[in-house]
This record gives sequence, structure tokens and C-alpha cells, in this order.
Amino acid sequence: MIRRSAMAAMAFAMLAPLGALAQPGDWPTRNVRILVGSAPGGGTDAMARAVADRLGPLLKQPVIVENRPGVSNTLAADATAKATDGHTMVMGVVTAHAIAPHLLKLNYDGNRDLVPVDFVGAVPNVLVVTGGLPADSVQALVALAKKEPGKINYASSGAGSTQHIAAEMFRDAAGIDIVHVPYKGSSAALVDLVGGQVQMSFDTMPSVIGQIKNGKIRALAVTSPKRNPQLPNVPTMAEAGLPAVEVSAWYGIYMPASTPKAVQDRVHDEVNKVLAMPETRTRLEAVGAEITPTSQAQFIAFQNAEYKRYGDIIRKNQIRID
Repeated sequence: MIRRSAMAAMAFAMLAPLGALAQPGDWPTRNVRILVGSAPGGGTDAMARAVADRLGPLLKQPVIVENRPGVSNTLAADATAKATDGHTMVMGVVTAHAIAPHLLKLNYDGNRDLVPVDFVGAVPNVLVVTGGLPADSVQALVALAKKEPGKINYASSGAGSTQHIAAEMFRDAAGIDIVHVPYKGSSAALVDLVGGQVQMSFDTMPSVIGQIKNGKIRALAVTSPKRNPQLPNVPTMAEAGLPAVEVSAWYGIYMPASTPKAVQDRVHDEVNKVLAMPETRTRLEAVGAEITPTSQAQFIAFQNAEYKRYGDIIRKNQIRID
């Protein structure tokens, strides 16, 4: 009987992480991690930290942002899909969840292994150029690229990122020859853009808004359907004559598919409370984010639609990762 009791206790201890999942009312029982698939300082990191800073007090446990950059933001998604501790989520981004699956052979199935929980917001990509480039409009940039084919380099935060996709759509729509230079995150790309080692980028608003406002780089257009309040004098790509170039970086919380629905509901509701806080809205809107509260069902439908849309774009433009 003693041996059976000891074995039962050992089995219970081994199942403790699963117990956290099995008792949603007690969740969370320890630190919560939000994984980020890019380096500190990028758009995804900014969105995650804005949420994490206010989410911890609501959950009554520390919420820690952990950066795992690389492979088109998918390393963080992969780690989340395989997490069994019941306390890991990822700040998902369009790159990992709607683009990369069409370009990369992944070690997980995002549509099967992860569940969209709450939509956080979206920001436009911005066509920016280094200060030394003699182009002050989209039309001038296209003319320069046609005059000097293969001489203009564009930076991205990695192959398969929205920066990469937007630039390839731009290249195709404008009929120009520009060269892709991928980086491991927006921060490193921005350093070289400011320094003139690369000449242009379609980076996300949070990554570049500071450098635009201090005059280090120039914004030529935004890729959203309408102008952004943070850059009211910057035209859309449609206004610049290239309506086909429409790309936005969107962000949302994903959790392992095994997460109990009650825990998903708790996270969804608490994150929406964070997004409704004036301090959070001010912080995110300052970097050009558009906050749109949604139900979980709406986020899932949006994710599925974006997955299909980017698959169509990638096939139409024959975009590949070499």
C-alpha cells in the first residue's frame, strides 16, 4: 500500500504541468511567458511589451516577454506550439501565421498546433528611404530604380517578412529591379538603412516612426488603404499610383491548441481589458497601431482569410525564399 501511494504521488507530480491546464480556474499559477519572434526593438516586440506591462497585474502573475528571433518569426511560434507548461503564448504576427507557411517547411502546423486567442492590432508598412537617396516620392524612386537597375538594395527583417513581401509586390507592380538584403530583425536593418548601407525598406510603423520623425530617414508612402494619423502628409501606395501594394503587419495572441477553452477565454478578456486602457491605446497609437477589439471567433476568421490571401499573393508574384 505504501508503494502504491508513493507511485501515485510520483505520477501526480509528473502530471503537475498538465494539472495547471486541467484546472482553468486556478490559472495562472506561475510566470506567464509571451514569446516574440523578433529581436528587441522591432514592431512585434513593441506590441508584446505594451500588452505584457499591463497584463501582469490583471493575471496576478508576472508576464515576461522573451525574444526568440529568426526564421521569419516562426521560432517563437514553434516553441509555443510545443510548449506543455500551460503558461506560454506568443505574440503572433502575420509573417509567422499567414506568410511563412507558404514559403517554409516548418516543424509545426500553425493551423493545427496553435489557436488564435485575441487580435491585438495592426500597423501599416512604410516605404522609407535613406537620407542620401535622391528620391522624395514613390514616382522618383521608381524612376531612379529604372535608371539604375539592380543598384538599389532593400532591407527586410528577414526573408518572408511583410517587408520582403511588400517590396516584392512593389518590384512587380513598378516593373523595377531591386535587390533584397534580409536581416535578423528590424533593428539591425534600420541601423544600416540610417547609415546608407541599404537604400530602402518597407518596414513596419513601430520600427521606423522615431527615425522618420527625427529626420534620419524619409517616408514616401504607407501600404494601408488610408493614410495613417501619425504620418498625415505621407500618401498611400494607392495614391502614389500602385494600389496593388497593400500590406499591413497585424499582431495577435496565440496559444497552444491544447489550451483549455476557459483559459483562452480568460486571456482574451484580460488582453482586451489591456487594449481598452487609455495608457495602452496611447502607447500603441503613438507608433501607428490601429486597435480593433474582436471576439476570438472573429480573429480566427480573420487569420484564415489572411492565410489564404497571402498564399494567393505569394503564388501570383512567384515569391520564394532561396
